[in-house]
Amino acid sequence: MFVVYFLEDKNILLNQLLKRVPSVGENIIIKGRKGKVSSVDHIDEKKLHVQVIFEKVNKNKLVADNSKKKKR
Repeated sequence: MFVVYFLEDKNILLNQLLKRVPSVGENIIIKGRKGKVSSVDHIDEKKLHVQVIFEKVNKNKLVADNSKKKKR
């Protein structure tokens, strides 16, 4: 069993007790966000730091077509 700390830059996102260590390039989902493992650092025998890069979310929404609404 390993204690795995998932990090984005220097922010700790999640720490878990896992039997299997994630590998570099593996796709993961943390808190509903899709990401990819960029590096795995062994701190101790049981502690690991896993750097994660998340996909950027585009929050721009399409503008609704208001031409069908009744004009006053």
